[in-house]
Amino acid sequence: MAPSSFDLLCLENPLLDIQGQGDTSLLSQYGLKLDDTLLVDADKEPEKMGLYDELINNRSAKLIPGGAAQNTARGAQYMLPKDSVWYVGSVGDDEYSKILREKCAEQGLHVEYHVDSAPTGKCGVVITDQHRTMLTHLAAANNYKLEHLKQDRIWDLVTKTKIFYVGGYHLTVCVPAAMALAKHAAETNKPFMLSLSAGFIPQFFKDQVAEIMPYCDYVFGNENEASTWAASNGYEDKKDDLHECAKLIATKPEKINKKQPRVVIITQGTDPTIVAVKAEGKDVEVKDYPVAAISPKEINDTNGAGDAFAGGFCAGVVQGKGLEECIAMGHWLARLSLGELGPSYPFPKQTYTSS
Repeated sequence: MAPSSFDLLCLENPLLDIQGQGDTSLLSQYGLKLDDTLLVDADKEPEKMGLYDELINNRSAKLIPGGAAQNTARGAQYMLPKDSVWYVGSVGDDEYSKILREKCAEQGLHVEYHVDSAPTGKCGVVITDQHRTMLTHLAAANNYKLEHLKQDRIWDLVTKTKIFYVGGYHLTVCVPAAMALAKHAAETNKPFMLSLSAGFIPQFFKDQVAEIMPYCDYVFGNENEASTWAASNGYEDKKDDLHECAKLIATKPEKINKKQPRVVIITQGTDPTIVAVKAEGKDVEVKDYPVAAISPKEINDTNGAGDAFAGGFCAGVVQGKGLEECIAMGHWLARLSLGELGPSYPFPKQTYTSS
């Protein structure tokens, strides 16, 4: 039974991450090269599709709910009471979606998946020493429909949710659904958050980003995504200055809901996190937040660290924390994720303590 209300909704494209140990012979068997990051078309390359079951059945695969915003949702839920966060995306009616539901339920994350005729999206990850070879089959993840979000039961939950987070990858799938959340948030003065997600989003989906940006109260990106946004929007001369990039994203275009400032967060791995804040009637304020040093020995996998940071930050916003504390919570959760394999969080749970 779903709770009657939630604190945070995350929307994007769910995948089941299937991570297993492999070797060069396994890669060769499925036509892969070391460190490949590929999208597979099941109709054109059916010979590659057996990798997923191979990893599960013969490689002791670790199964993790994936997709960037689902990683963020799980991260926020990790730091919040059970059933604080829910997630929406599209899956198939198959064994993979059953696993996704079970894994999310184990972590206290409530999901409301649209069920599509295509199979559930998945990402096979072959780990060979320090190398990661990734084969992604998007399938149902690419097929979300606005009608699912707008059905009475789901939209009722939307209206009772306090904060919204949309992953940039969703702008390649169903812009109307993202815009429906963005407009509702602006009309009701609820925080709306967008992750740029990948450099190709502001580059090749520039119009979609421009459409939703006026509704964004928080924008997340890494150094590549921020720089690409600047270059794609006519600021080629500014793209190498991340502080200037942050200022530009904070001010252009103007916000629809002027009751809340726009906060732009640019992560740089172990370099300081850059934050720009533009409140109505005030100049942009930019500040650096140092990242605590971490030994290379403590780093198991950097995949998903940015998603984890966003999850910790979102948890802070849910709890009404100040900006500095939200950044600290993001850094803390990202650090925990670095010690895990894939975009994961340690169990039994660790508890964040304010410094």
